[in-house]
Amino acid sequence: MSNTSIIGVGMTPLGKHLDKSVRDLAAEAVTAALADAGIERDRIEAAWFCNTRQGALEGQHGVRGQASLRAYGFESIPIFNTDNACASSSSGLMQAFAAVEAGLFETVLVVGAEKMNYPEKREAMFEAFKGSWDRELADTHLASLLAIGDGIAVPEGVVESPERSVFMDIYAAQARFHMKTFGTTSRQIAAVAAKNHNHSVLNPYAQYRFPMTLDAVLNDRMIVWPITRAMCAPMSDGACAIVLSSRRTAEKHMGNRAIHLRGIGVSSSSNRTAEQYDRHLTRVAADRAYAMAGLGPESVSVAELHDASAIAEILHSENVGFCAYGEGGALVESGATQLGGRLPINVSGGLLSKGHPIGATGAIQLFELVTQLRGEAGERQVEGARIALAENGGGFHGLEEAACVVTILEAVGR
Repeated sequence: MSNTSIIGVGMTPLGKHLDKSVRDLAAEAVTAALADAGIERDRIEAAWFCNTRQGALEGQHGVRGQASLRAYGFESIPIFNTDNACASSSSGLMQAFAAVEAGLFETVLVVGAEKMNYPEKREAMFEAFKGSWDRELADTHLASLLAIGDGIAVPEGVVESPERSVFMDIYAAQARFHMKTFGTTSRQIAAVAAKNHNHSVLNPYAQYRFPMTLDAVLNDRMIVWPITRAMCAPMSDGACAIVLSSRRTAEKHMGNRAIHLRGIGVSSSSNRTAEQYDRHLTRVAADRAYAMAGLGPESVSVAELHDASAIAEILHSENVGFCAYGEGGALVESGATQLGGRLPINVSGGLLSKGHPIGATGAIQLFELVTQLRGEAGERQVEGARIALAENGGGFHGLEEAACVVTILEAVGR
């Protein structure tokens, strides 16, 4: 049983914050998290700052956390910088968790902050995505990834977008592989996007807050077949902060609002074939998290999965054991994963509609789950939520993501 709990969370609304800097967004999230925890700044003994884009787009390659957090007033405490692609802030959380478990610190802070929108640097905005894979092996890895989608023909007359993240080509190849291997359909993939867009209507922090029908998703502008625009996460600016402390202090200070960090598993990619999907790094991370938690997927009440594209929710619902391999499309089509269903997934709107500020995304998933486990999610509340799971992947290496963190949270007092 771990000894660490979350006592405070805070985030900014997600969207295009052209008038705010990384440190502005970080300060807003930190202020909210400290207020939520009911503590002052001087209680924080160490901090982890998570960001992926400041180096590429602002030239702030090093000491990003020191720059942003010193501006907030943090002095002398240890500050660690974590850049692990889209899994940056969940990786920062793992490191902070380990430090509290080791007894090095009593109360610590994890901050994810990202600006992705720089209108005057549009080419650089898209070029920055290439920093999240092995640049030396990029051509080899991309060719291997795209090849897994061979065997499914693109329908005649489809016009694909000339401007897109290379990761959308990868997700499209993964979708085609799943269609070829398991018979997954475009409508099942679209059902994920429609569900998550409809969920985001209930989330005041979401970048997009409009509903979408399944047909509207399918008929949206094509990015790369079978992925339409509505099936892709937007480029978002935003920040999130999390305060962790020892369980003893958390329960004394916060009572039932303290959320126990029951299990966490981390993995990186391996040399496997596309057909060895049961060796996917997300399955490895999930198995490690379940083992630490002493639980299985059947115990989970609510989940946030890394749906940078709609197909990813289907893949990861299988990887974390919510259904058998090949059944992720049928799972979402059944309605089980929508709010009010047997296992609600991405009731925040997910990355697809809530937003995806890369370095902050993992922390934002946990913000949603903490809110759910406290029973404070309002109209999007999952009734009786007690055990929550977050899956956060980052980058690509070989045939899969480069990093993955799976976190399991528990509402001790519910």
